[in-house]
Amino acid sequence: MGCNFCRNFEHHNILGLYIIVVLVAAMVECSSLNYTKYNKQVSSLRFNRIIKHLDKINKRPVLTIESPDGDIIDCVHKRKQLAFDHPLLKKHKIQNNNNEDENGSSNEIVGEGERGAVVKRQEWQMWHLNGTLCPKGTVPIRRSRVDDLFRAKSLYHYGKKQPRTPFSRRIHSDAPDVISGNGHEHAIAYTRSSEEIYGTKASINVWDPSIQAMNEFSLSQIWILSGSFDGPDLNSIEAGWQVSPELYGDNRPRLFTYWTSDSYQQTGCYNLLCSGFIQTNSKIAIGAAISPVSSFAGSQYDITILIWKDPKAGNWWMSFGDNTLVGYWPAELFTHLADHATMVEWGGEVVNMRTNGQHTETQMGSGHFAREGFGKSSYFRNLQIVDTDNSLMNVQGISTLAENTNCYDIKSSYSNEWGTYFYYGGPGNNPQCP
Repeated sequence: MGCNFCRNFEHHNILGLYIIVVLVAAMVECSSLNYTKYNKQVSSLRFNRIIKHLDKINKRPVLTIESPDGDIIDCVHKRKQLAFDHPLLKKHKIQNNNNEDENGSSNEIVGEGERGAVVKRQEWQMWHLNGTLCPKGTVPIRRSRVDDLFRAKSLYHYGKKQPRTPFSRRIHSDAPDVISGNGHEHAIAYTRSSEEIYGTKASINVWDPSIQAMNEFSLSQIWILSGSFDGPDLNSIEAGWQVSPELYGDNRPRLFTYWTSDSYQQTGCYNLLCSGFIQTNSKIAIGAAISPVSSFAGSQYDITILIWKDPKAGNWWMSFGDNTLVGYWPAELFTHLADHATMVEWGGEVVNMRTNGQHTETQMGSGHFAREGFGKSSYFRNLQIVDTDNSLMNVQGISTLAENTNCYDIKSSYSNEWGTYFYYGGPGNNPQCP
C-alpha cells in the first residue's frame, strides 16, 4: 500500500473495523514521521469522526504540490478556503490591499550583527523546492492528514493552544500575561503604551530547537493583545515560527499564526485549521517549513513579520519578508481588537511537561542563553510598533520577563543598525535547571 493510496483514502469514509485497522497500519508504514507510532486499534466511530473532520477542513484543491519534506500543499481557490465557513464571514468580501506584492525575495543581505557577521533574511519555504507554485487566484494550504489528528488529544483540541484554566496569574502587576502554572515557560519582551497600538514589526532569528517530548513545543513569536489578562475576554493575534511535533509530526521550524477572542477558550486556532484568518497570497503557506535555518557560529537567517490594522476596513493584515502580504484577520473575529491593541509582546515560549519529574530538555530559540550573543543565541531585532497615525515607530523602551532564568533567559539592548533588540533562549534542563 503506497502513499498515493493513503492520500486517496483520507477523502473517503471507510466502514468496518478490520478495514480501518489495516488502513491505519498502511498509513503508518508510508508516513515519514518519526514521532508517532500507532500500536493500538482505533474504533470505527473515532475514525469516522476524523475522516469527517478532514473532509470539513481540507477544501477541494485546484492543484496539489508535494513538498520534499513530506507536506502536501493544496492550492485552493481563495473564495473556497476554510475561513468563509465562519458564520460571521459568510458574506464577507475579500479585501484587496493596494500595496500587495507577492514577489518575496530570498537570502537578501539585510544587515550586520554586533560583530560584523552577515545576517540573511529568509523568505521562501521548503515546498518551494518542488519548483511549482500555486496558480493566481488560489492560496497554498498545508493539508491536514489522518496522522495529524491521531497525534492530537482530541478533535476539539486539534490546532488549538491549551485553554488558560485557571486564568493566568501575573508575576508583576504591570507584567504581561504568562502561563506559569500549566507547563508553559517564557522569555519575552513587552511594551505597554498609553497610546493606542495598531500593530508591530520585528525580525526573528530562525533556528531548529530540539524538542524532548511529542506534546511539547518551542516557538518564537509576536503577540498583539487587548482585553483582560485575568478574565475570559483576552484578544490575541500571534505570528512567528514554531517547532511542534504534535501539530506537524516533525522537528522543523514552521511559519505559524494564531488568534483568539476569548482567552483561548473556544475561539481561534493555529494557521488555517479553523475558520477565521483569510489568506490572500499564493506563494506563502502558513504552517509550512522554513529552510534554511541558522547554525551555531555559522550563517544566521531571520524572517520579518509585520502585523497592522487597516484604518479603513479595520482588518488586521500580516506581511512576511519585504511587504509580502499573506492575508488578514477580519475585524469581525474580535471584540477588543476590533478597535486597537493595548500591549505587544515578542519572544519565546516552550511547554515543559516535566517528564520523570525533571525540567524538560526542550530548547528555546537556539538552545543557548542570551549572554552568548550573536551567532550563538537567538534574537529579535528592529522592534517597532504601529501608532495612531498608522506609522511604524521604533520601540524606545521594553521590559523583559523570564520565569526561570536558569532554564531560559533574555537580555535586551539597542544599536543604530538593529534598533531595539534582544537575545533570548536556553537549553532547558541543566545542572542549574534540574
